[in-house]
Amino acid sequence: MTSIAIIGSGIAALTAARQLNDVADVSLFEKSRGVGGRMATRRAEPYSFDHGAQFFTAKTPAFQEFLAPLEAVGIIQHWGARFAEIDNGKIISQRVWDDQLPHYVGTPAMNAVGKYISDGLKFVLGTRIAGIEHIDKWCLWDDHGQNVGEFDWVISTVPASQSIDILPPSVSFYPEIETIKMNACFSLMLGFEEALPLAFDAAHVAGADISWISVDSSKPGRSNDFSLLVHSTNLWANEHLHDARETVLAYLCQQTSETIGYDVSNAAHQAVHGWHFANLEKQVGPTFYLDANAQIAACGDWCIQGRVEAAFASGQSLATEILRVLGLPDRAPADNPALGESHV
Repeated sequence: MTSIAIIGSGIAALTAARQLNDVADVSLFEKSRGVGGRMATRRAEPYSFDHGAQFFTAKTPAFQEFLAPLEAVGIIQHWGARFAEIDNGKIISQRVWDDQLPHYVGTPAMNAVGKYISDGLKFVLGTRIAGIEHIDKWCLWDDHGQNVGEFDWVISTVPASQSIDILPPSVSFYPEIETIKMNACFSLMLGFEEALPLAFDAAHVAGADISWISVDSSKPGRSNDFSLLVHSTNLWANEHLHDARETVLAYLCQQTSETIGYDVSNAAHQAVHGWHFANLEKQVGPTFYLDANAQIAACGDWCIQGRVEAAFASGQSLATEILRVLGLPDRAPADNPALGESHV
């Protein structure tokens, strides 16, 4: 059976792995202790924060079909948030998200999605892949210089800037992905002993160095302990990514206080997380990269746009093409019995 190593465990990686798992020996390598990539959750009892992706939508039939069984078992739910647009500290519009374009969240936390999809897959967690080398097969080396496995195929799903640090320059698509740059973002996590009387559950912010505010505790399945998640703008994060975290936290708290009209410096829990590769603008290139002769590939939301649905689309289209190259029938994730009837 063909052996395939997938580097990363975000939605693109999990989608590709599910589609390839029945016809190949698939192993996923993840530097963190958990799976899901930016579909992430941070807990600081009694508070919980989705400090990566805040929600996601499904605009294509393929992604809607992929999500339907997850919704059926309650792994995802609609977030009927009171949404506001804020410009220079003033609310300029408000509406409630309805079922016409559902805004989904993982339940009881965003990382539940990755955990559920990953069930039955083979992982090597806590292992950062630092490079690969082709001898008889592709050899994977971790950041301690240890050979952690040999494989017929390698798929990198980590961001382009990290992929080029791993992949050999001889790979045919190396010059193309070398030009793809992602933007940074800071996530500010604030937990309060008493709820703030905000007029919204989620807000897009303009005219400040923060771009997003959400009451994470308003999402379905969460506890009532009031938690606020704030994202910086990409521009500010790109310029301050290497600043001391205490300085970043204090500044983002100030920006948040000025935006919502309440002092957040007295929050019972305060933390900040820096995402080096958070998102990017819509791309015009291919939805994945493949060097069939070398048996190496790359995919991820960074091939299309920084969205959950884009990660799914990239992983699915790459897996379909690899199956074609291998001369195997395409088995869509929805047909995979490992996750139950008509599941991903």
